[in-house]
Parts: sequence; C-alpha cells; structure tokens
Amino acid sequence: MTTRTTDLEITHGLRWLVGGLALLVVGFLFGILIALGTDILDIDGWWNTLVGTFYQGIRPFSLLMNFLGGGWFATYAVPLAVAVALVLARRPWSALMFLVATALSAGLVQVLKSAFGRARPEDMLVISDHGSFPSGHTANAATMAVLLVIIFPRVWVFVAGLVWTLLMGFSRTQVHAHWFSDTVGGAILGAGAALVVAAAFTIPILQERERAAARTSMFLQRERGASLG
Repeated sequence: MTTRTTDLEITHGLRWLVGGLALLVVGFLFGILIALGTDILDIDGWWNTLVGTFYQGIRPFSLLMNFLGGGWFATYAVPLAVAVALVLARRPWSALMFLVATALSAGLVQVLKSAFGRARPEDMLVISDHGSFPSGHTANAATMAVLLVIIFPRVWVFVAGLVWTLLMGFSRTQVHAHWFSDTVGGAILGAGAALVVAAAFTIPILQERERAAARTSMFLQRERGASLG
C-alpha cells in the first residue's frame, strides 16, 4: 500500500513539474515573439476595437474585476484569506503552497513586464503600471484556479476556475488595460507557476487530500448511522 501511494505521488509530482515547466517555456517564448514585433494574426488590434465597440454596457463589471483581480486585494487579501481558510480546514501544506505559488506568479509577472516592456493600449480606462505583457490579473486568476483544482479535485472547481480566468482575461481587454495576447500569456504563465510549485509540495498535498477524504467519509458514515438509528 505504501509503495503504491509513493508511486502515485511521484507520478503526480512529475506530471505537475513537466506540465508547469512546459507552460512556462511556452509563455516565455510567446512573450519573445510579441517583443520581436510578431503580429499574432492581427488579433490584438481587432479584439481591442471589438470590445470597445460592442461591450460597453458591461464595463462596470470589468471595472469590478479590475479591483478583484489586482492590487492589494488580489495580491495580499485573497491569498491570505484562502490560506487561513485552508489552515482552519486542517490543510496547512495546501495553505503554504497557495501563498508560495501566488507570490511566485506575481513576481514572475513583474520580471517579465520589465523584461519585455510592451506598451499597453493607448485607450486604457484604468490606472496601471508599465508593461502590458503578461497580464498580471489573468496570471493571478489562472494560478489560483489551478491551485484550487489541485487542492479540491472536483469538476465544479475546475469549471469555476476556468470561467473565472476567462472572465478576468476578458475584463482586462474590455477596459483596454491589456492586449488579447497579454491575457493568453498571463493565463499560460500563471498556470505554469502553479504547477511547478505544486510539484514541490506533491507529497504533503496528496497526503492532506487523503486525510480530508477520510474525514469526509467518516462524517458521512456517522450521519448515515445517526439517521438510521
């Protein structure tokens, strides 16, 4: 039993590490192509015009996402709140992984913003720092989404995380804070950062998941027994 569990942990860790590194490489190469002036099928200019013309009615939503996905709220408040909740749920390793991954993702974004120095759209509607690639809001959303799927491997968690990341990416272009390709790069890099950090925490994370599943099973058995009694 112990051997099987160890093999499973190693397999998960290798998958997360390889997948994460692959995504980071793809995201970095994507940024190089953009920095070299490669026009990604002219989609950036086309999309920037489209969202500015046809989606003005939902701009308040995009401005709300601008607050929720960045600044002190997304950088400090949300990760700390999630970490505290995980500790209270007896998942301390998951809490530590969440904090490390979100910090790494944010740091990586800032390094790449400075390295690539891409100009933002001229019609930007919000105040933001210099450097358009990659989108920090989208990277942060993708990082958190991947981490939560790893901690809570449920279909609904995956769907919710995917929808949140897509909405965040859309909102960044809708307020003209980023080009479309910035959000794609942000999502790729954010997911990659999450997987690489998860690989380093593989063993304690999977063990916590098993213990949590065992506690849930025992609770359900007690409830079932109480109802039958």
